[in-house]
Amino acid sequence: METVIPIFKKEFRSYFTSPIAYIFITVFLVILHGLLFWATGFLVIAQADLRDFFGLISIMLIFFVPAISMRLWAEEMKVGTMELLMTFPVRDWEAVAGKFLAALAMIAVTILLTLPFPISVALVGKPDAGPIVGGYLGALLLGAAYLAIGSWTSSTTSNQIVSFIISLLILLVGSLGLDWVRQFSPSQLAPWLAYLSLRTHFDNITRGVIDIRDIVYYLSIIGFFLYLNVRSVESRKWR
Repeated sequence: METVIPIFKKEFRSYFTSPIAYIFITVFLVILHGLLFWATGFLVIAQADLRDFFGLISIMLIFFVPAISMRLWAEEMKVGTMELLMTFPVRDWEAVAGKFLAALAMIAVTILLTLPFPISVALVGKPDAGPIVGGYLGALLLGAAYLAIGSWTSSTTSNQIVSFIISLLILLVGSLGLDWVRQFSPSQLAPWLAYLSLRTHFDNITRGVIDIRDIVYYLSIIGFFLYLNVRSVESRKWR
């Protein structure tokens, strides 16, 4: 555990000593607010309802998280520092945890920078606090699940573009794809597809009711793909 913190600090610092973090955050916020005002007509509706706001965040994370995760391991393999990292006195799970937590902190900072919008809405209206708290908790859990999947795909290839595309496809199928298929599936199959969908649990949490089953679902997804990530890193030692 002692080596997780130094890896976390090194990785997190690397985001802000390069243009990566600033470009990522700026593009995310500009597109989010642009879509919110012009695509959903938020100003025209004039309601203190933030469902569209959190819905847009959940969709944008599908595209933005792979852009962050694609470099976690693929870049190390491409520039040849993967082998050097593995010679350090650090266990595989510690390296995976350090990188994952640093990228998650980067995503959390981005999500928290959207806070001025709900605060502004609260000043002019009376939105329910439950859905807002649930929305941010759900966005963080959803982003962490997306990131765990992206971190694993990054560890399977040295090509960042390939990692991005594979992650994006998995997230599209696991989120929007399952929701779409569920509409045309038999009634016996629909509940299973709903449970497997990454977005269904997010929608439940954003209603302001925190169900332990939704939390367990996301923690299971995160744990499973981080486990695959560790196994993938371990397999590199034998090649």
